[in-house]
Amino acid sequence: MCSEFDLIHRYFKKSHTDAILGIGDDAALIANTPGCELALSTDTLVSGRHFFADTDPYQLGYKSLAVNLSDMAAMGAKPRWAMLSLTLPEDLAKHPSWLAKFSEGFFVLADKYRVQLIGGDTTAGPLAICVQIIGDVSAGQALRRSGAKPGDDIWVSGQIGSAALALQHECRQIILESDEFTQCLPALLAPVARVELGQHLIGLAHSAIDISDGLLADLGHILANSGQAACINMDALPCAPALKKRLQQPIALQCLLAGGDDYELCFTAPGSRREAIDRLAVALQLPLTRIGEIVNGTGLTVKDAQGNPITMEIKGYDHFRT
Repeated sequence: MCSEFDLIHRYFKKSHTDAILGIGDDAALIANTPGCELALSTDTLVSGRHFFADTDPYQLGYKSLAVNLSDMAAMGAKPRWAMLSLTLPEDLAKHPSWLAKFSEGFFVLADKYRVQLIGGDTTAGPLAICVQIIGDVSAGQALRRSGAKPGDDIWVSGQIGSAALALQHECRQIILESDEFTQCLPALLAPVARVELGQHLIGLAHSAIDISDGLLADLGHILANSGQAACINMDALPCAPALKKRLQQPIALQCLLAGGDDYELCFTAPGSRREAIDRLAVALQLPLTRIGEIVNGTGLTVKDAQGNPITMEIKGYDHFRT
């Protein structure tokens, strides 16, 4: 079994191009770009809470960075550096193949976005993964949750609900056909962080957030921070055919509205930007769907095809809800 420092050197230490000092000292040193602001975020994934214990380590390494890249996307920031803290059970620490696959999945995504791993920590214990990501964005230009204005359109990227649907199938709470499960599973295991979209939304969007805990919960954060209300149309929500045909089932409706783990962007923009956003969707080859409107007041209303309000007891994922 290799030591803690051998483990770091073998699987996670890589050369750096712009960090002043990376892995191997008490702290990393980075030089920020003049005229930019740093954007920092941290996410923790815990075995049994965020992923199954037997999850493929390559996919786990990939997703552990992807969920952090999504936070950068929501701010319109360019991801630059990351720090990784691993809590490893002794049986995994003794298996080079698990670490090799985990680090491979992590660095495949890191290399794609030119994110440098510059430090972190390793310790023994129940499996948990914590990633801190650091990016930069032009001063005063970051997308925030607090900018939504009455009259803004509400948009979402891609499709929502597929990850939650795949998870419910895995938990035997809903049964999918094999081809349906195959179509939904990538959303759960390998979400796509909308980094390019976030950067292009600067100057177009008034506010943005990534959908990690569920559409209702995360759009609710925009409303709370902006002091506004919203009305969305359920029929407009983009989702996979496997989910759409099951929306009469309460659990499927929950997947769509409150399931979480989508890592798509929800953003608001004035109606005058519709054509520009449609052009952006074509340029990025990414569906961008208008789902509702920001209005004066408080609260979030979801309407069905007949204009009737839909009531959901659960708004989204809550770590401490039993």
